[in-house]
Amino acid sequence: MVFNTLTFMAFFATVLVLHSLPLPWTFRKVNLLIASYVFYAAWNPPFIFLLWISTIVDWYAAQGLVRAERIASRRAWMLLSVIANLGMLLYFKYGTFLLDNFTALMASMGVHYHAPKSDIVLPVGISFYTFATMSYTLDVYLRRALPARNFLDYALFVTFFPHLVAGPIMRPTELVPQFETPRRANRQQLCFGLGLMTLGLFNKVVLADTFLAGAAERIFDRGKAPGLLDAWTGTLAFSGQIFCDFAGYSTTAIGTALCLGFCMPDNFRFPYAAIGFSDFWRRWHITLSSWLRDYLYIPLGGNRHGPARTQIALMTTMLLGGLWHGANWTFVVWGGLHGTYLIAERRLRTSFRDYRPGRLGLFGMAVLTYFLVNITWVFFRAKDFSTAWTVLRGMSGFNTTAKPILPTVFIVSTGIVVGALVALHWYMRERTLESVVARVPEPVLAVAWGLMAFAIVISQGSGNAFIYFQF
Repeated sequence: MVFNTLTFMAFFATVLVLHSLPLPWTFRKVNLLIASYVFYAAWNPPFIFLLWISTIVDWYAAQGLVRAERIASRRAWMLLSVIANLGMLLYFKYGTFLLDNFTALMASMGVHYHAPKSDIVLPVGISFYTFATMSYTLDVYLRRALPARNFLDYALFVTFFPHLVAGPIMRPTELVPQFETPRRANRQQLCFGLGLMTLGLFNKVVLADTFLAGAAERIFDRGKAPGLLDAWTGTLAFSGQIFCDFAGYSTTAIGTALCLGFCMPDNFRFPYAAIGFSDFWRRWHITLSSWLRDYLYIPLGGNRHGPARTQIALMTTMLLGGLWHGANWTFVVWGGLHGTYLIAERRLRTSFRDYRPGRLGLFGMAVLTYFLVNITWVFFRAKDFSTAWTVLRGMSGFNTTAKPILPTVFIVSTGIVVGALVALHWYMRERTLESVVARVPEPVLAVAWGLMAFAIVISQGSGNAFIYFQF
């Protein structure tokens, strides 16, 4: 069940009505828990058992951490949680990848190993809810938070359907306290939540799927060498598509939760207006970057042990962050490029610490940032290195014999949509959506809302899954 389907609309309307009834708070939380399991079961019912395993193991691990008096006991409970969660993630997401690479390694050494055929099905959202549940036991182990007071609240935190399959990656301290007291959206929250849902679906159905996906697919999936214009158009189209698709999901999820009376953190803050790569990662997939910072980069030493240790921590974090996105070496290269960018940026800042760029300098840095981010998107989108190199050659102007691939309408529409998107990000760079909406007259908001809803309807989307469901 995905947000951009009539099935979800009927499901959400039913959940909203039940949640609004004058029933005891515990009963309404049970309704939300059951609804969340139904939402997840719509993909593959047996995978609910994985949710149960993760929920039960982490609940008892946190209880054990609180009761344990010896350091060894506390470490044992923490390791139980980490091994259980990472074990499931490694098997389902990376099992085939590891087996294929082991086979290739053996072949390179002259050993002909024939691996058994694997039919591992990737459970949707496993990367997201695994990180969410791990943060629970890690925070208890590090004494950053206390365990949830009751099992129902914790189980609902794990399975709460708006964030379950593609984030934002929630921390227990952000959501569990909200389940302790009765919540129901007021009129303002309901209107703003429905507005966010409409905006998110507009980004997904109209911009990502209707205007941008076609150009990206023709460049990356047809096996043809693109020329300069086609290669850049396809890459820019994907840069817009991946933002509109993922930010569209996050915006819809945040709006859905708000309609029920719950608040979730922002996951995107207009990243294509970033000036530098540290700024980019403060704006792109914020809940993942903060998770990697708190649970990986800082434990690896962060910036506390000199430049060399900092660079190792940065690169390790970004390589693993790339691998988190997918079981493919192209994602590792994507993460490695971002790690290289961050290290280079840190060195430049150290070398030019007294430099204060003016507006033109900041604009140039922003353009360079966007240019280099688009280079990384090639590896993120390409299914293999051969495709990535072919597209990069086209972007560099080396595919001189390439024939045109994209129709003019694709080139023009991509230029308009991506250009407007980047301009909007720059306008909103130092602003928030809430502050802008508060200053716009209600009739104007109503017209904009109606136009977005109309565009969603006439786009006749086929319910394409969100891109990040595969991660």
